[in-house]
Amino acid sequence: MLEQRKQILKFIAKLIITAALLTWVFFQVDFGQLAQAIREAQWSLLRFVWGLTVVAYWILSIKMRLILKKLDCQAGTGTLFGASAVTALYGMVLPGVFDTPIKWYILRRHTGKGSNVFSSMAYNQFTSLLIIIVSALVALIVTNPAGNWQLPAICAALLILSVVGCLSLLSHRVGQKLAKCLSSMLKPLPASVRDTGNRILQQLSVFQTAPWSFHFTAFFLSVASSTIVGTIIYIFAAKAAWISVPVGVLIWQCSVIFLLGRLPISIANLGVREATLVGTLALYGVDGSSALLMSMIIFSNKILMAIIGAAFQLYWSIRKPPNNAQL
Repeated sequence: MLEQRKQILKFIAKLIITAALLTWVFFQVDFGQLAQAIREAQWSLLRFVWGLTVVAYWILSIKMRLILKKLDCQAGTGTLFGASAVTALYGMVLPGVFDTPIKWYILRRHTGKGSNVFSSMAYNQFTSLLIIIVSALVALIVTNPAGNWQLPAICAALLILSVVGCLSLLSHRVGQKLAKCLSSMLKPLPASVRDTGNRILQQLSVFQTAPWSFHFTAFFLSVASSTIVGTIIYIFAAKAAWISVPVGVLIWQCSVIFLLGRLPISIANLGVREATLVGTLALYGVDGSSALLMSMIIFSNKILMAIIGAAFQLYWSIRKPPNNAQL
């Protein structure tokens, strides 16, 4: 009962934050101009936005298949794409990091290897987040929206720290020390939890001994999906709303919105995306109505993937995949 109340309070808090952010956005928008912007939008570009969204998800599915294969866990690209789409469906209600267990549960049912899936998802998230962070920092250095030297200097320092930290975590020497430290922290826990934790740490060590060609492939697929295709999606969304800003601005906006979207502070990332676009595009002379329209076009991606996810959910519920999963 107490846990249920906590969940209700968390949902109410998200609802309040979402409403507050959207209220601020609406105060920045002239609804007459918004209606005109909707009428004059280049809606023919929407098909490119949606098509590229499917391409981005498919590339990430290829990446996840390669990572799972490294841990002797087989899953088809179509299955992984469907799992991501179903996750997007639940993400409409469970935004941020809380939609990740949904994907883990689906893949565990399909593969029967829960710990392998967990370890693969951890490495996948690590590489994806690093690429997003690096892309955002590089774009901020190049565009320098603050117009001073402090922002590029801070971003450059964070960039170096991120790259060095990544190389350290992927090295066998540092990774082995970190694994021993984490393993010692598991000793006070129950035996079942301790054994599962040590098994996951052992699986993660596989990535630390993997050749650099494997890491290069994983990072390349992340760049292709998140940075390249993601930025092109934003370019088409901006053009559809008749917005013209430097590509670098769209890169760091895409990255920042993705990172903020991982925080469980709103419903379906509503409000966060709109406030970020309206607030940052105003620095480049873009009116709030056009920025909100661009946000609506980008949000349609989530609706598209949610619809695809609903179709996969219906298919799998009829097909009933074997539930012989082991953690």
